[in-house]
Amino acid sequence: MLARLSTRKSFATSFAPQRMVAAARWPSADSRSRSTVAHASGTPASSASLPGSAQWLMSHHHLPNSAAVSAYRRSAKAVSVRGPYAVSTGTRTASTFSVTPMGNSRKKDRSKSTAAASVFEEEDDEDTENYVNEGKTVVDAKAHKEEWMINLGRDSGKIDAWLTGPRPDDWWTGPHPTNCPGFCSDGALRSLPLPNLSNVTRAAAKEYFDNSWALYETMFAGLKGEDPFYRPPVHGLRHPQVFYYGHTPCLYINKLRVSGVLDKPVNAYFESIFEVGVDEMLWDDMHKNDMLWPTIAEVHEYRKQVYETVVHAIETHEALSDDGVLVNQDHPFWALFMGFEHERIHLETSSVLFRETPLHLVQTPKHWPPLHPSASRTSMPSHPEEGVDFPSNKMIPVAGSSVDLGKPSDFPSYGWDNEYGERLVDVPDFDASEHMITNGEYWHFVADGGYRNRKYWCDDSWAWKTHRNMKWPFFWQPCGPGGSNEYSLRTIFEVVPMQWDWPVDVNYYEAMAYCRWKAEKDGSSNVQQPYRLLTEAEHHLLRTKEHNLAAAREDPANDKVMVTPGEQFPNGPTGANLNLAYSSQNPVGTFPSSTSGHKDVTGNAWEWTMDHFNPLENFEVHHVYEDFSTPCFDGKHSSIVGGSFISTGDEASVFARFHFRPHFLQHSGFRLVTSEEEAPATHLFPGNFSGQVAARDETAAADALSSPSDDSNVYETDALRDMYLGLHYPSSGTDEGVKPILPHENVPEYGLRFPQRVAELLCALKPERVNNRALDIGCAVGGSSFELAKHFDHVEAFDFSASFIETAKQMQSGSDIRFNVPIEADIKAEVIAKHEEGVISDVLKKARFFTGDACQLQQYSGEIGTFDGVVMSNLLCRLPDPVACLDGMPSVVNKGGVVVMVTPFSWLEEFTPRSKWLGGYPDPVSGDPIYSKDILRGVMEARGFEQIHEEEMPLLIREHQRKYQYIVSEATAWRKL
Repeated sequence: MLARLSTRKSFATSFAPQRMVAAARWPSADSRSRSTVAHASGTPASSASLPGSAQWLMSHHHLPNSAAVSAYRRSAKAVSVRGPYAVSTGTRTASTFSVTPMGNSRKKDRSKSTAAASVFEEEDDEDTENYVNEGKTVVDAKAHKEEWMINLGRDSGKIDAWLTGPRPDDWWTGPHPTNCPGFCSDGALRSLPLPNLSNVTRAAAKEYFDNSWALYETMFAGLKGEDPFYRPPVHGLRHPQVFYYGHTPCLYINKLRVSGVLDKPVNAYFESIFEVGVDEMLWDDMHKNDMLWPTIAEVHEYRKQVYETVVHAIETHEALSDDGVLVNQDHPFWALFMGFEHERIHLETSSVLFRETPLHLVQTPKHWPPLHPSASRTSMPSHPEEGVDFPSNKMIPVAGSSVDLGKPSDFPSYGWDNEYGERLVDVPDFDASEHMITNGEYWHFVADGGYRNRKYWCDDSWAWKTHRNMKWPFFWQPCGPGGSNEYSLRTIFEVVPMQWDWPVDVNYYEAMAYCRWKAEKDGSSNVQQPYRLLTEAEHHLLRTKEHNLAAAREDPANDKVMVTPGEQFPNGPTGANLNLAYSSQNPVGTFPSSTSGHKDVTGNAWEWTMDHFNPLENFEVHHVYEDFSTPCFDGKHSSIVGGSFISTGDEASVFARFHFRPHFLQHSGFRLVTSEEEAPATHLFPGNFSGQVAARDETAAADALSSPSDDSNVYETDALRDMYLGLHYPSSGTDEGVKPILPHENVPEYGLRFPQRVAELLCALKPERVNNRALDIGCAVGGSSFELAKHFDHVEAFDFSASFIETAKQMQSGSDIRFNVPIEADIKAEVIAKHEEGVISDVLKKARFFTGDACQLQQYSGEIGTFDGVVMSNLLCRLPDPVACLDGMPSVVNKGGVVVMVTPFSWLEEFTPRSKWLGGYPDPVSGDPIYSKDILRGVMEARGFEQIHEEEMPLLIREHQRKYQYIVSEATAWRKL
């Protein structure tokens, strides 16, 4: 039993504890919760640095630190020897099924636990099974266990094979790209124009939905196998891609419910776990992602359901029409267009995560837009020269003017709340570089030791650079000897020769470091800020006059993205690399200059600015998405402007206002600016991204893994066995004068004989007798199994604990088993375990006990056969995957057979990940409670069972003679149709 409570927990959910009345064991659930919270918050104590399972042993079983660590180490030993996938499931030895539990250490330092993911691999051969760490040591991936790997291989590799190589037709949960609006003559799918909402027809709404949905799934077809869906990003600051695969459909449903278009969830739990993304607080905020996610097959099915639901709403809801309606911020379908633009945001942000993923885990999807043609150039020098490999970058003066920021409230396109309002900004004269800083220009900063010189970096940026051990831009890949400064370039799905005339991809910190270095090299006389970044208002003075703010307000068609699909965006005198015309950047001199003479003011790459992300005057949140912008009005997010090659929809609009934290990458570059006057930037707080590193707890963790060499097995303890013997054999102690409950008035004897009462309930419900066999799942020490054997010809009984099974077999053999009944503190009474009345030798012979895993029930069906009756006592809410167990029920129950399930529904994450809870949480939109019994009914009915009985069933577990656990479980019975 204890093996379930700790060993399976340390292996997280695939082998998490699956126990029974353990919900009622010592200490109380409240104290367990408090301990869990203390651990999660990083309580600075010697026990807090223990791995999760060792902490649990120490805090919940009063084990000393050393014993807990010793036990933990033994549980992890199997993984270190046999590798992360060394789990024997359903292996038959004589008459016993063996399922080997294991543990693994819990790695809370995401910078270390994701180290393997931080290296881009250039080979697609046998070396793809290896990872290279920072010390250049090659390690076998299968000998290295990380927590996220619990998500892999849950379907015997079927999904992994399905996700490797070109996607089959059943990958697409919406339209196939070739049948989708936006499919182009070159075989690529590109973005449609941003919809005009002045007259929205059902057909137009569905076209844009299909385009958004198919673009997203096309990109996700670029993940090779299931590994990259679950592998956390290298920096640990975002969820793994499986979250984003489920997040965008989830938002459609939740927002359409808030707006009143939909009246119920599609999958309430998914719409809870996939609802909220992460906005990391700092570059070392890495405590996320340690959970068991739904399988890709489950999320894929969810996406199909959401697509069908949204299409049905578009085609039938009375708020839309075939002839067209005005969709404004008060219209219920504003939420639909919110979903479209939200999906397009994640198309871009996830593309950055793809670009950060090890190369062997991605593949260029069919129908994905091609790289810019310049990427095919191969004769690129290793050391670039200005004017040869990249253009000179002159500073161009710009006359000051007033800039009126803000989108009119009645503008006929979707906009996020931060776009609305107004601010008039007086912009002094300034000079701005003709184009964004190129890879070639930035190479000289790198080669000159810019990443090694502290004086170019502020405190925060130096701390970030040191933490990440950055020596060059992240998407540069060394391709020569160390110190040679030779690099190639990573794109989303490929590595290409370094393109020296493309804009460099860097974060805000790196951009500012370059500004300081460049000022020193140029010997500028301006003392305050010789070179700086652009501001939001200055950016709008660089835009071409045909498509600037004033022009768009005059005519919505002048917001170019509203009339121009991706395929046509590069064309004409105002052409740009925007709206997914290409899937990469381009040389900075490719497209015509703006009215002010500047290149790539829109598209190619975002530009970092000096502004904090900020609200305009008269800013108001939209009631459907109240927390889209406001959490980021904190002085810790930098505004970015102009859009990138993959910016589509509202992101590509002249009114777009987006932001990121200064340490983040987002296909983002910068251009140099100088001015005599102070920069016209909006700062919500002083400092402008300096001095914002949060204080960290400097308390050193005790050496938790130092322990004496104690080889005793603490998982199968005598104390736990004794407790279950007392529960299953309450007549024990009669001869010794020890009663199961201390005699007193109103003794709750009705709480005794719990295992026997479960078996008796099954018999009372009169299952149809086909072969007169019964199954006891989670039988513990056998009390319920022997009661079943009084009424059935044969009983199969299994439990995860080998110790429990051995004890049950001893009870079956007639051996005297002595155990201790707790009296007070260290005082115990020794008694002999005694069967209940009627359990005679002929009854004992009818049972067969074996070690097994309830989550593998479906796999066992071919070996153990079928049954007229099944009992499962206080087990469901202790399984790592309850539905996996329920999936096996149809294969082991005869027609007319009855399943009795008894459970207190006491869900705890230490046993069952939240993603697998049947209920016990509020609906994410309405707040209404979702109860497990209701979900269980739906699950069982979907598997061909009808509910025939329900009752409350109490049980009592003794801690000592004056203290007992009292639990009221819900007993339900289900007949197979």
